[in-house]
Amino acid sequence: QLSDQQQMNKSPLSQFRGVYLPPALHPLNTTLVKDGKWKDVDSTQEKRRSFLHDFCKKYNSRMQLQTHLVHLVSRIYVEDRHKVLYCEVPKAGCSNWKRVLMVLNGLATSALNISHDDVHYGKHLRKLDSYDLKGIHTRLNTYTKTIFVRDPMERLVSAFRDKFEHPNSYYHPVFGKAIIKKYRHNANEEALKTGSGVKFKEFIKYLLDSHRPVGMDIHWEQVSKLCYPCLINYDFIGKFETLEEDANYFLQLVGAPAELKFPKFKDRHSSDERTNAEVVRQYLKELSKEERQLTYDFYYLDYLMFNYTSP
Repeated sequence: QLSDQQQMNKSPLSQFRGVYLPPALHPLNTTLVKDGKWKDVDSTQEKRRSFLHDFCKKYNSRMQLQTHLVHLVSRIYVEDRHKVLYCEVPKAGCSNWKRVLMVLNGLATSALNISHDDVHYGKHLRKLDSYDLKGIHTRLNTYTKTIFVRDPMERLVSAFRDKFEHPNSYYHPVFGKAIIKKYRHNANEEALKTGSGVKFKEFIKYLLDSHRPVGMDIHWEQVSKLCYPCLINYDFIGKFETLEEDANYFLQLVGAPAELKFPKFKDRHSSDERTNAEVVRQYLKELSKEERQLTYDFYYLDYLMFNYTSP
């Protein structure tokens, strides 16, 4: 029986120990920022970074690293020209971020005419886990790493509306059928056959079930498990609530072409009202007090890490 230390030394992770525990915070390199209008955004950025850093210092002492490096970086997109790493958080502006990365990479001239399918199924962008260990390590240590997050309940409701309230050839048959079968008593044959019409309360029952009939999905997985913000030291923390401002400041930081601006348009279902605090309130009314509390508990770490107030 090898000791834990010997096991660690045997694994490729041992070379990367420095990547995990949050190293000292370095100030953002603002040499490419052209004008002074970004002062407030910059100071907000410093507050977010030091808040997360302090949280991780407290939390990390209790955190066991049980995840292989390649899995840790499996959601991170790479843009080599401007040395950018972007960790994808679905329902927090990720489609438009991928459009921007494609333009930065020279794969498109404008973010405005790239289709949804091209963004998500075109396989134009490389992920960090496709590089060898040396390539992963070098990029983690030298590229500008960014993550964009969103209020957890808003993100959850947005994902539910997108995947279950509109026709969907993947989420209805795969998730919808399993959810209706397990959580709807006296479900009719049509619902069982198509998986359409999942109610928010049924979706929450699935989310909170330790024996889910179908696995987790990136659209409602916790950010702490998608991007590992306490193990990977992100240089820039953007928020969906200040998306345009944060994104355009970030583009300045990495020396993007002056004409490239973050797109404003809503990627799909553009006629729908955006998911906001009031919309979320309506959905949460469908849950019992206990279900609301358990849903909050499920995203507790995300609330803490990114300093979101509890609903």
